[in-house]
Amino acid sequence: MFIVACDADSDPMESDSQNEGGTEVDDDETAETMPVDPTATSGTPDPTATTGPVDPTDDPDDTDTADTSDTEDDTVGFIEEPDGGGIAVECDVWTDDCPKGEKCMPWANDGGNSWNATRCSPIDANPGQVGDACTVEGSGVSGVDSCDARAMCYYVDSEVGEGICVGFCDGTPQAPTCDTDFICTIVNDGVLTLCRPECDPLLQNCEGSAACLPASGTDGFTCIIDASGEDAGGFGDPCEFINACDPGLYCAGAEFVPGCVGATGCCTDFCDLMGDDCISPGTECVPYFAEGAAPPGLENVGACGIPA
Repeated sequence: MFIVACDADSDPMESDSQNEGGTEVDDDETAETMPVDPTATSGTPDPTATTGPVDPTDDPDDTDTADTSDTEDDTVGFIEEPDGGGIAVECDVWTDDCPKGEKCMPWANDGGNSWNATRCSPIDANPGQVGDACTVEGSGVSGVDSCDARAMCYYVDSEVGEGICVGFCDGTPQAPTCDTDFICTIVNDGVLTLCRPECDPLLQNCEGSAACLPASGTDGFTCIIDASGEDAGGFGDPCEFINACDPGLYCAGAEFVPGCVGATGCCTDFCDLMGDDCISPGTECVPYFAEGAAPPGLENVGACGIPA
């Protein structure tokens, strides 16, 4: 799950995990996390904000999550640690400078559930291409899977260890690119660089159990592993990672969500400014973007919270 945390100077609509590069977790067991974006400006939620440490970007199964899963079980999951964690770079995911027959992969080198390092891993004898089904070895953050070079097994089902091959961003860290209808997110101190589908947070039009959430470093939204788990992720639940909330919700700053006390952030709903009524007491549908700043097609995106 993802969790976003907020600091005193950040926009209350966003959690700190949404502020900078961020981290993601894969699910509530291993979680993928995306930290709040510390660069967010007040008054306007940062659509790129992610939440605190845990699932590879993605408690993914253990990545970005609100309950901040801090342990990894024996199930497959992904977690992205928030910025500031120990980074061990054995290879460059942009240039893939590994020996022949190997590929540069993000992984968790500390036994945790968040991608925090890179390693050269063997390429499968019959590797899957982007969009193909895939499998992981051990866990979703092991760095070993059945995908070809410049791709990794993501959106992994922790019960069966199977997912979909997702490509890495092309270009450079300063000018990343992806194919049309995909968006590049660079999180976990640059360890995780994925081209994931663009999506609409009001439609939640991602495949499977993925959630449509803010894409770190951009003003768009992308499909990220839902790491909220079965017993967390509802409105008002505490969170630290962007993907720590159920699909249709995101981890917002504590000051924006009624009753969010003693947490860096809490889950709240996206809403449609053209008609959705926020049902939670004390909340109104507030514009997610500052006036005139919304990208085409996202002008009606709002968030349920305490109006300024």
